[in-house]
Amino acid sequence: MKVVERLGSSHGWRLERGFLADGREVFAKSGVVSPLFTSEAAGLRWLGEVMDVPEVVEAGADRLVLSWVPTEPPTPVAAERFGRKLARMHRAGADAFGAPWPGFIAELPMDNSPAPDWPAFYASRRVLPFVRQAAALTAGDRDRVEQAAAIFPEISGPEEPPARIHGDLWSGNVLWSGGTGVLIDPAAHGGHRESDLAMLGLFGVPYLDRILGAYQEEHPLADGWRERVPLHQLHPLLVHVVLFGESYRGQLMRAVDRVLGLRR
Repeated sequence: MKVVERLGSSHGWRLERGFLADGREVFAKSGVVSPLFTSEAAGLRWLGEVMDVPEVVEAGADRLVLSWVPTEPPTPVAAERFGRKLARMHRAGADAFGAPWPGFIAELPMDNSPAPDWPAFYASRRVLPFVRQAAALTAGDRDRVEQAAAIFPEISGPEEPPARIHGDLWSGNVLWSGGTGVLIDPAAHGGHRESDLAMLGLFGVPYLDRILGAYQEEHPLADGWRERVPLHQLHPLLVHVVLFGESYRGQLMRAVDRVLGLRR
């Protein structure tokens, strides 16, 4: 690959734009040897069966090369188109809660081994492991999060089959291109579709109301989904506490209080 632009770094990886010998424009992420690259590639291919994602050109132990995605400003029409496509992706489903590849979010490993239901998967694979890694949490904070995890079966809403989800769907992982949203940097697995939607709302994706409206028309959400948003935001907030420390502790603990308040 001929590098034409160095795009900086993220989580210790080099990010570059370049061209292959055949003229294709590509994006490359490289750095330390890690199963993250092949894990991300597996997730992109899986999501790409039903959703707009970059093509995986190469995936190895120390690099990932993807087709370049030219970006454009988001529009209400693009947001609605993205909402409908996201609903169809979720509806495509998964074989289980989990995935047959190792999980990562940023550089942090995640256990993707299957669990019998979503509350068990979410507690044991997504929430409790990060509580133990979050040095900024006090012993009292950890107790509160563990209390919340204990009631997940009571407050998670109607049972749903595993959805095909992105798993790290904050606004920066949606590129606007070709009149819709294109997904990048997935932590893809079989999960709960409300998790992707809660993550979209966490850091302010453009035209969220249009995305949700179109999604609802395509694949209506179960009653009470808005009240469950803090439940699905626990994992990404915990990840931010692990990565960035005290600055996200207050937001996490406010979400924990709201989750505990869902118990009737």
